[in-house]
Amino acid sequence: MRFHPLFLALALIPATAHAQAQCGGDFGAWKAAVEKDAASAGVGQRGIQALEQATFNPEVVRRDHAQGVFTQTFIEFSTRMESAYRLKHGEINLKKYASVFQRAEQQYGVPGPVIAAFWGLETDFGAVQGNFSTLDALATLAHDCRRPDLFRPQLIALLKLIDNGTVPADVRGAWAGEIGQTQMLPKDYLAQGVDGDGDGRVDLRGSAPDVIMTTAHFLQSLGWKAGEPWMEEVRVPDNLPWEQTGRENRLPISQWASWGVTDRNGGALDETKSPASLVLPMGRKGPAFLVFDNYDVYLKWNQSFVYTLTAAHLATRFAGAPAYDRRNPDPGLSPAEMRDLQLKLDAKGHDVGKVDGVLGSGTREAVRAMQKQLGLPVDGWPTRKLLDMM
Repeated sequence: MRFHPLFLALALIPATAHAQAQCGGDFGAWKAAVEKDAASAGVGQRGIQALEQATFNPEVVRRDHAQGVFTQTFIEFSTRMESAYRLKHGEINLKKYASVFQRAEQQYGVPGPVIAAFWGLETDFGAVQGNFSTLDALATLAHDCRRPDLFRPQLIALLKLIDNGTVPADVRGAWAGEIGQTQMLPKDYLAQGVDGDGDGRVDLRGSAPDVIMTTAHFLQSLGWKAGEPWMEEVRVPDNLPWEQTGRENRLPISQWASWGVTDRNGGALDETKSPASLVLPMGRKGPAFLVFDNYDVYLKWNQSFVYTLTAAHLATRFAGAPAYDRRNPDPGLSPAEMRDLQLKLDAKGHDVGKVDGVLGSGTREAVRAMQKQLGLPVDGWPTRKLLDMM
């Protein structure tokens, strides 16, 4: 489930001349060149010998070139991902490892529910970690000329993990090289790994304490602020300066309160909290959330708006919040209608990114601009009415 931000940021960038010189061609000759780089980076004989056994996996290339994106709405996706199974086992694990979660928060400032949400979403608390050879996967992706500048350093990091005995040469995980119960990339595993159970090694596949402590350390490295909130469900009035909504607009809680925003039960907001943005994943008639600085950490974990909002909300569920109020959002567009909208927005000079029928961040911002131009409420939710007016 995890898509590292760099994966998405570099997905459409063609290989540079430098990268082309380091990818493609005979796989054996390419591995020999990587061996020299690995040795220069301090990888010893055990890591080098592991690389010699790596094989090319065409299925990994197929999956990489066919990566999908989130096409479901927030309500559809979050309903599926915040399953009864995850809610039950999240509660069980929070109790079972309460002392470890407490230690993680004391050392790194990250609350247990936040860690548990990623743990559940990524692998169902370790049940589904992937069955690809991590070595073969990363060697394949580094050899392929689509994104070698991203994957070659991850391969070197994996060889270091193998060389120092942290993981075996035959370690298995996701097709894109993530390892363990919260799907860590080798560079992050190497830099942020924590021995949570005191056995002298960091085992992110089999040790829950290692997983919990490492995930907390990693989230801290992404900028998590101890003692600060990440999300709160709210109720919005029928009329609001909708152009002030959106993740980019962070305002004092007092300002949202003055415009009639309340907590989910209609009570007053806590104005001592730090400034927040009002996000409306399905427009002004759908669910509404205030998100704070710590929400940006979710976006560093995964740049999908729908995934990160779901992960943040699942964490609030683990912290005791009820299911959110779906309210009654206007129907969205089908993929074909979304593509038609993107083409029209593009023709009017708006940057929607790739015309793919998916409501991404570029399309949301273009929709907001067009809504403002047409005198519609600026909530970033594309509807048939907007499409018909263009």
